[in-house]
Amino acid sequence: MIDGFGHSFVQTGDVRLSVHRAGSGTPLILLHGYPQNHHCWEHVAPTLAQDFDVIIPDLRGYGDSDAPPDDASHSTYSKRQMANDVAGLMDALGIGQAHVLGHDRGGRVAYRFALDHPERLLKLGIIEIVPTGDFWANWTADLALKAYHWTFLAQPEPLPERMIGADPVGYIDWTLGAWTRSRDLSAFSDAALESSRAQARDPARIHAMCGDYRAGATFDRALDEADKAAGRQIDAPLHFLWAETGFPAQTGDPAALWRSWAPQVTDSSCQSGHFAMEEVPEQVLAAFRPFFGS
Repeated sequence: MIDGFGHSFVQTGDVRLSVHRAGSGTPLILLHGYPQNHHCWEHVAPTLAQDFDVIIPDLRGYGDSDAPPDDASHSTYSKRQMANDVAGLMDALGIGQAHVLGHDRGGRVAYRFALDHPERLLKLGIIEIVPTGDFWANWTADLALKAYHWTFLAQPEPLPERMIGADPVGYIDWTLGAWTRSRDLSAFSDAALESSRAQARDPARIHAMCGDYRAGATFDRALDEADKAAGRQIDAPLHFLWAETGFPAQTGDPAALWRSWAPQVTDSSCQSGHFAMEEVPEQVLAAFRPFFGS
Protein backbone atom coordinates (compact mmCIF):
# COMPACT_ATOMS: atom_id res chain seq x y z
CA MET A 1 0.00 0.00 0.00
CA ILE A 2 1.00 3.63 -0.56
CA ASP A 3 0.54 5.88 2.48
CA GLY A 4 -2.90 7.47 2.48
CA PHE A 5 -4.19 5.49 -0.51
CA GLY A 6 -7.16 3.18 -0.62
CA HIS A 7 -7.21 -0.04 -2.63
CA SER A 8 -9.86 -1.71 -4.77
CA PHE A 9 -10.25 -4.07 -7.71
CA VAL A 10 -11.96 -2.71 -10.82
CA GLN A 11 -13.25 -4.82 -13.72
CA THR A 12 -12.30 -3.31 -17.08
CA GLY A 13 -13.38 -5.46 -19.99
CA ASP A 14 -11.70 -8.86 -19.78
CA VAL A 15 -9.31 -8.06 -16.91
CA ARG A 16 -9.63 -6.98 -13.30
CA LEU A 17 -7.19 -4.23 -12.37
CA SER A 18 -5.76 -3.59 -8.92
CA VAL A 19 -6.15 0.15 -8.27
CA HIS A 20 -4.87 2.54 -5.58
CA ARG A 21 -6.51 5.95 -5.19
CA ALA A 22 -6.34 9.07 -3.02
CA GLY A 23 -6.85 12.84 -3.21
CA SER A 24 -9.38 15.06 -4.92
CA GLY A 25 -9.54 17.42 -7.87
CA THR A 26 -8.68 16.75 -11.50
CA PRO A 27 -8.00 13.04 -12.07
CA LEU A 28 -4.33 12.11 -12.57
CA ILE A 29 -3.59 8.52 -13.64
CA LEU A 30 -0.09 7.20 -12.89
CA LEU A 31 1.18 4.26 -14.95
CA HIS A 32 4.18 2.23 -13.80
CA GLY A 33 6.81 0.44 -15.85
CA TYR A 34 8.87 -2.76 -15.89
CA PRO A 35 9.69 -4.64 -13.69
CA GLN A 36 7.63 -2.70 -11.15
CA ASN A 37 4.03 -1.93 -10.20
CA HIS A 38 2.14 0.78 -8.30
CA HIS A 39 4.84 0.86 -5.58
CA CYS A 40 7.16 2.85 -7.86
CA TRP A 41 5.00 5.94 -7.20
CA GLU A 42 5.12 5.72 -3.40
CA HIS A 43 7.50 8.68 -2.96
CA VAL A 44 5.59 11.11 -5.21
CA ALA A 45 1.95 10.00 -5.12
CA PRO A 46 1.07 11.34 -1.64
CA THR A 47 2.27 14.82 -2.61
CA LEU A 48 0.43 14.69 -5.94
CA ALA A 49 -2.72 13.66 -4.05
CA GLN A 50 -2.66 17.06 -2.32
CA ASP A 51 -3.63 18.61 -5.67
CA PHE A 52 -5.20 15.82 -7.74
CA ASP A 53 -7.44 12.77 -7.64
CA VAL A 54 -4.57 10.31 -8.05
CA ILE A 55 -5.40 6.90 -9.52
CA ILE A 56 -2.68 4.22 -9.76
CA PRO A 57 -3.56 0.96 -11.50
CA ASP A 58 -1.28 -2.02 -11.81
CA LEU A 59 -1.05 -2.68 -15.54
CA ARG A 60 -2.40 -6.03 -16.75
CA GLY A 61 0.15 -8.72 -15.93
CA TYR A 62 1.73 -6.71 -13.10
CA GLY A 63 1.17 -6.28 -9.38
CA ASP A 64 -2.18 -7.69 -8.31
CA SER A 65 -3.97 -7.15 -11.64
CA ASP A 66 -5.04 -10.09 -13.78
CA ALA A 67 -2.36 -11.72 -15.94
CA PRO A 68 -4.03 -13.44 -18.90
CA PRO A 69 -1.95 -15.65 -21.20
CA ASP A 70 -0.43 -13.95 -24.23
CA ASP A 71 -1.77 -14.61 -27.73
CA ALA A 72 0.07 -15.39 -30.96
CA SER A 73 -0.11 -11.82 -32.27
CA HIS A 74 0.96 -10.38 -28.86
CA SER A 75 -2.05 -8.07 -28.85
CA THR A 76 -2.94 -9.17 -25.30
CA TYR A 77 -0.03 -7.14 -23.91
CA SER A 78 0.06 -4.49 -26.62
CA LYS A 79 0.07 -0.90 -25.48
CA ARG A 80 -3.16 -0.45 -27.43
CA GLN A 81 -4.85 -3.06 -25.24
CA MET A 82 -3.35 -1.59 -22.06
CA ALA A 83 -4.53 1.88 -23.14
CA ASN A 84 -7.99 0.41 -23.62
CA ASP A 85 -7.73 -0.90 -20.05
CA VAL A 86 -7.08 2.67 -18.88
CA ALA A 87 -10.10 3.93 -20.81
CA GLY A 88 -12.18 1.11 -19.32
CA LEU A 89 -10.96 2.02 -15.83
CA MET A 90 -12.03 5.63 -16.40
CA ASP A 91 -15.45 4.41 -17.56
CA ALA A 92 -15.83 2.22 -14.48
CA LEU A 93 -14.89 5.13 -12.20
CA GLY A 94 -17.12 7.62 -14.02
CA ILE A 95 -14.21 9.76 -15.23
CA GLY A 96 -14.52 11.54 -18.56
CA GLN A 97 -11.08 13.11 -18.86
CA ALA A 98 -7.80 12.87 -16.96
CA HIS A 99 -4.15 13.78 -16.94
CA VAL A 100 -1.90 10.75 -17.51
CA LEU A 101 1.71 10.31 -16.36
CA GLY A 102 3.66 7.21 -17.32
CA HIS A 103 7.12 5.83 -16.63
CA ASP A 104 8.89 3.18 -18.73
CA ARG A 105 6.26 0.72 -20.09
CA GLY A 106 3.59 2.88 -18.50
CA GLY A 107 4.87 5.78 -20.59
CA ARG A 108 4.29 3.67 -23.70
CA VAL A 109 0.74 2.94 -22.56
CA ALA A 110 0.30 6.66 -21.84
CA TYR A 111 1.25 7.91 -25.30
CA ARG A 112 -0.76 5.14 -26.97
CA PHE A 113 -3.71 6.32 -24.86
CA ALA A 114 -3.05 9.85 -26.16
CA LEU A 115 -3.17 8.61 -29.77
CA ASP A 116 -6.11 6.22 -29.43
CA HIS A 117 -8.26 8.17 -26.92
CA PRO A 118 -7.37 11.84 -27.48
CA GLU A 119 -10.76 13.08 -26.27
CA ARG A 120 -10.15 11.51 -22.83
CA LEU A 121 -6.74 13.13 -22.22
CA LEU A 122 -6.02 16.54 -20.68
CA LYS A 123 -2.21 16.57 -20.39
CA LEU A 124 0.42 13.88 -20.93
CA GLY A 125 3.54 13.28 -18.85
CA ILE A 126 6.29 10.92 -19.98
CA ILE A 127 9.23 9.75 -17.86
CA GLU A 128 12.30 8.03 -19.31
CA ILE A 129 11.17 6.73 -22.69
CA VAL A 130 11.08 7.73 -26.33
CA PRO A 131 8.44 6.24 -28.67
CA THR A 132 8.84 2.52 -29.27
CA GLY A 133 9.43 2.65 -33.03
CA ASP A 134 11.94 5.47 -32.65
CA PHE A 135 13.81 3.63 -29.90
CA TRP A 136 14.24 0.56 -32.10
CA ALA A 137 15.34 2.75 -35.01
CA ASN A 138 18.02 4.48 -32.91
CA TRP A 139 19.78 1.35 -31.68
CA THR A 140 23.56 1.39 -31.67
CA ALA A 141 25.93 -1.22 -30.27
CA ASP A 142 26.16 0.70 -26.98
CA LEU A 143 22.39 1.07 -26.67
CA ALA A 144 21.85 -2.59 -27.58
CA LEU A 145 24.10 -3.63 -24.71
CA LYS A 146 22.36 -1.26 -22.26
CA ALA A 147 18.85 -2.25 -23.39
CA TYR A 148 19.56 -5.95 -23.97
CA HIS A 149 16.31 -6.85 -22.21
CA TRP A 150 14.32 -5.57 -25.20
CA THR A 151 15.56 -8.46 -27.32
CA PHE A 152 15.95 -10.98 -24.49
CA LEU A 153 12.39 -10.71 -23.15
CA ALA A 154 10.97 -10.68 -26.68
CA GLN A 155 12.46 -14.08 -27.53
CA PRO A 156 9.90 -16.83 -28.25
CA GLU A 157 8.31 -18.62 -25.32
CA PRO A 158 9.55 -20.30 -23.16
CA LEU A 159 13.23 -19.27 -23.35
CA PRO A 160 13.22 -16.05 -21.28
CA GLU A 161 10.53 -17.40 -18.92
CA ARG A 162 12.69 -20.43 -18.08
CA MET A 163 15.87 -18.41 -17.67
CA ILE A 164 14.27 -15.82 -15.36
CA GLY A 165 12.41 -18.55 -13.50
CA ALA A 166 15.70 -20.23 -12.60
CA ASP A 167 16.60 -17.27 -10.32
CA PRO A 168 13.75 -14.74 -10.35
CA VAL A 169 14.86 -12.70 -7.35
CA GLY A 170 18.45 -12.51 -8.56
CA TYR A 171 17.29 -11.37 -11.99
CA ILE A 172 14.98 -8.66 -10.63
CA ASP A 173 17.52 -7.34 -8.12
CA TRP A 174 20.22 -7.18 -10.79
CA THR A 175 17.89 -5.40 -13.22
CA LEU A 176 16.70 -2.80 -10.71
CA GLY A 177 20.17 -2.10 -9.37
CA ALA A 178 21.87 -1.96 -12.78
CA TRP A 179 19.51 0.75 -14.05
CA THR A 180 20.01 3.18 -11.15
CA ARG A 181 22.64 5.90 -11.15
CA SER A 182 24.23 4.43 -8.00
CA ARG A 183 24.14 0.89 -9.48
CA ASP A 184 22.55 -0.57 -6.33
CA LEU A 185 19.17 -1.08 -4.63
CA SER A 186 19.39 1.80 -2.15
CA ALA A 187 16.67 3.85 -3.88
CA PHE A 188 13.97 1.21 -3.34
CA SER A 189 11.93 0.60 -0.19
CA ASP A 190 11.71 -2.90 1.22
CA ALA A 191 8.02 -3.04 0.24
CA ALA A 192 8.73 -1.98 -3.33
CA LEU A 193 11.52 -4.53 -3.68
CA GLU A 194 9.39 -7.34 -2.33
CA SER A 195 6.51 -6.44 -4.65
CA SER A 196 8.81 -6.64 -7.68
CA ARG A 197 10.36 -9.88 -6.45
CA ALA A 198 6.91 -11.40 -5.84
CA GLN A 199 5.94 -10.71 -9.46
CA ALA A 200 9.04 -12.53 -10.68
CA ARG A 201 8.26 -15.56 -8.53
CA ASP A 202 4.94 -15.99 -10.35
CA PRO A 203 5.32 -17.82 -13.69
CA ALA A 204 2.14 -16.18 -15.02
CA ARG A 205 3.61 -12.74 -14.41
CA ILE A 206 7.00 -13.61 -15.87
CA HIS A 207 5.07 -14.70 -18.97
CA ALA A 208 3.07 -11.46 -18.93
CA MET A 209 6.18 -9.30 -18.69
CA CYS A 210 7.73 -11.18 -21.60
CA GLY A 211 4.46 -10.69 -23.48
CA ASP A 212 4.77 -6.95 -22.85
CA TYR A 213 8.18 -6.92 -24.58
CA ARG A 214 7.11 -9.32 -27.34
CA ALA A 215 4.36 -6.82 -28.13
CA GLY A 216 6.94 -4.02 -28.09
CA ALA A 217 9.05 -5.79 -30.71
CA THR A 218 6.11 -6.60 -32.99
CA PHE A 219 2.60 -5.20 -32.53
CA ASP A 220 3.59 -1.92 -30.84
CA ARG A 221 6.50 -1.21 -33.18
CA ALA A 222 4.37 -1.81 -36.28
CA LEU A 223 1.60 0.41 -34.92
CA ASP A 224 4.05 3.24 -34.20
CA GLU A 225 5.56 2.98 -37.66
CA ALA A 226 2.12 3.08 -39.30
CA ASP A 227 1.03 6.07 -37.21
CA LYS A 228 4.24 7.93 -37.98
CA ALA A 229 3.87 7.27 -41.71
CA ALA A 230 0.29 8.56 -41.51
CA GLY A 231 1.42 11.72 -39.71
CA ARG A 232 -0.65 11.10 -36.58
CA GLN A 233 0.07 13.52 -33.75
CA ILE A 234 -0.48 13.78 -30.00
CA ASP A 235 -2.71 16.81 -29.52
CA ALA A 236 -2.38 17.19 -25.75
CA PRO A 237 0.39 19.22 -24.08
CA LEU A 238 3.26 16.85 -23.31
CA HIS A 239 6.07 17.18 -20.77
CA PHE A 240 8.98 14.76 -21.07
CA LEU A 241 11.40 14.08 -18.21
CA TRP A 242 14.56 12.17 -19.04
CA ALA A 243 17.42 11.00 -16.85
CA GLU A 244 20.97 12.00 -17.63
CA THR A 245 22.14 8.37 -17.24
CA GLY A 246 18.94 6.69 -18.46
CA PHE A 247 17.90 5.02 -21.70
CA PRO A 248 16.55 7.98 -23.77
CA ALA A 249 19.77 9.92 -23.25
CA GLN A 250 21.51 7.26 -25.36
CA THR A 251 19.46 8.22 -28.44
CA GLY A 252 21.18 11.60 -28.88
CA ASP A 253 18.34 14.14 -28.68
CA PRO A 254 15.37 12.40 -27.07
CA ALA A 255 13.23 15.55 -26.82
CA ALA A 256 13.50 16.00 -30.60
CA LEU A 257 12.02 12.53 -31.07
CA TRP A 258 8.98 13.58 -29.04
CA ARG A 259 8.64 16.84 -30.96
CA SER A 260 8.19 14.83 -34.13
CA TRP A 261 5.08 13.32 -32.52
CA ALA A 262 3.53 16.29 -30.74
CA PRO A 263 3.33 20.05 -31.38
CA GLN A 264 3.24 21.00 -27.67
CA VAL A 265 6.33 19.44 -26.07
CA THR A 266 8.37 20.71 -23.16
CA ASP A 267 11.17 18.72 -21.57
CA SER A 268 13.53 18.65 -18.62
CA SER A 269 16.29 16.37 -17.42
CA CYS A 270 17.12 15.01 -13.98
CA GLN A 271 20.27 13.73 -12.31
CA SER A 272 19.15 10.16 -12.02
CA GLY A 273 19.24 6.69 -13.42
CA HIS A 274 16.18 5.09 -14.99
CA PHE A 275 14.03 5.00 -11.83
CA ALA A 276 13.59 8.72 -11.33
CA MET A 277 10.56 8.53 -9.03
CA GLU A 278 12.55 6.57 -6.44
CA GLU A 279 15.98 8.10 -7.08
CA VAL A 280 15.04 11.80 -7.29
CA PRO A 281 11.37 12.16 -6.32
CA GLU A 282 11.72 15.87 -5.65
CA GLN A 283 12.88 16.45 -9.24
CA VAL A 284 9.92 14.45 -10.57
CA LEU A 285 7.52 16.54 -8.51
CA ALA A 286 9.22 19.76 -9.64
CA ALA A 287 8.74 18.71 -13.26
CA PHE A 288 5.13 17.54 -13.17
CA ARG A 289 3.27 19.15 -10.27
CA PRO A 290 3.25 22.59 -11.94
CA PHE A 291 2.78 21.11 -15.41
CA PHE A 292 -0.45 19.32 -14.49
CA GLY A 293 -1.53 22.11 -12.14
CA SER A 294 -1.20 25.00 -14.57
